[in-house]
Amino acid sequence: MDLIEVELARVVIQQKGEQQYIHLREIGGAQRAFPIVIGFTEIEEINRKLNGLQAPRPLTHDLIGRIVKELGWRLSRVVVTELREGTFIANLVLAPADAKAGKDADSECFVDCRPSDAIALAVQTGARMFVSRDVMDVVAPGS
Repeated sequence: MDLIEVELARVVIQQKGEQQYIHLREIGGAQRAFPIVIGFTEIEEINRKLNGLQAPRPLTHDLIGRIVKELGWRLSRVVVTELREGTFIANLVLAPADAKAGKDADSECFVDCRPSDAIALAVQTGARMFVSRDVMDVVAPGS
């Protein structure tokens, strides 16, 4: 799968309505961008992580990050893999904590998830984010 690295470019929180938006932007290249609609709970979690705010007790994404770490793994990257009937599909790519980046691909583990959850974990851990070229070409045509 041909991947394009992206960054979280914007977080749009709307107090009225359930739909919230995050915008992913291509790093380098044409710098194409596109929005993903997510829920209020998910946008609040991403915003909390971007602002470095800690909850008094671990919330779900904090717990997942801790479990992954305690099991000896790390979030290597997140990938938005598909756009299926208007819904984005993503994967968490986990690797053993001691694996060298890009070296031990055979030991990677792929976990299906919502893009909002993947991005919240990427923001929390500093993991890189990618979008498949096929998805990018559909949602942000151009170069």
